[in-house]
Amino acid sequence: MIRFIVRRLLQLIPTLFGLSILLFIWLRRLPGGPETAILGERGTPEMRAAIRQNLGLDEPILIQYGRFVRRMIRLDLGTSISTKREVTTEFIQRFPGTVELTITAMVIAIGIGIPLGYLAARRRGRFLDHASVGGSLIGICIPVFFLAYILKAIFSENLGWFPSSGRQDPTLGATRITNFFVLDGLMTREWDAAADALWHLILPGLALASIPLAIIVRITRASVLEVLNEDFVRTAEAKGLTENVVRRRHVLRNAMLPVATSIGLLTGGLLSGAVLTETVFAFSGIGAFLAEAIDHRDYPVLMGFIMIIAIVYVLVNLIVDLSYSLIDPRVRVR
Repeated sequence: MIRFIVRRLLQLIPTLFGLSILLFIWLRRLPGGPETAILGERGTPEMRAAIRQNLGLDEPILIQYGRFVRRMIRLDLGTSISTKREVTTEFIQRFPGTVELTITAMVIAIGIGIPLGYLAARRRGRFLDHASVGGSLIGICIPVFFLAYILKAIFSENLGWFPSSGRQDPTLGATRITNFFVLDGLMTREWDAAADALWHLILPGLALASIPLAIIVRITRASVLEVLNEDFVRTAEAKGLTENVVRRRHVLRNAMLPVATSIGLLTGGLLSGAVLTETVFAFSGIGAFLAEAIDHRDYPVLMGFIMIIAIVYVLVNLIVDLSYSLIDPRVRVR
């Protein structure tokens, strides 16, 4: 097991190296350049040249890349042009919100998607199967921002059941420790603050869970149908094993590999920032902040956030690889 983990960690090095090169080249190709972001359109050529010199953009490209890598290793991501705050500080403040929203969405998607996909496969051709397949198609087709607006209009503005924006009611004066608002409320025993933060996550979490839920239902159904036709399942049933034993030991465990892959990819994608959902609900995560950084040509934020998000995405896929070895021990020796 340790050998498997070490091998996967070593494989991350060339991946991250390639990501750093792509990110470095892409940011250098963006129109306007950082001098335009700092000075605006009215900056004189002399002022632009001075900015480029101060930022080291007039040096050879390899020296710039080496400095870029060293700063990334030290987590010295610079200062945001728009907010004048350290990029690392901005990320630490905003990423917990995205993590909480992602966890909420994936709990909903996994908690409903896997059981529904399994039941649809076991009742193939019946009403539940047709309803789940049709519902999953609707979930994939409906744009997330449209569903977010519908949920907000019905359950927040009309019925008043849920808050319409933000991560927490600011009038509560909740104590901040980790910037994970639900966790902070639990750690400080401020139960009202934890409940309020969780209540703020429900609507954006439902909107964000729509596509992952639909994908998980379809992949679970297809995977379970494939496993049900295997000889070892029929043998287990012929031996007189109970349905619960067959489902737990033989069907679900063997059907989970493709499902785990999908869950990992979906989670990594959501952790990169749900721009539309965060914008609709004024949720202070990294997605909406990255969209603003692109509009303002905030290069330090773009470089820092995108690289850290890429690292998080790669680590999530590493966790998925490790989950393979737990689901199917044969993976460890491949």
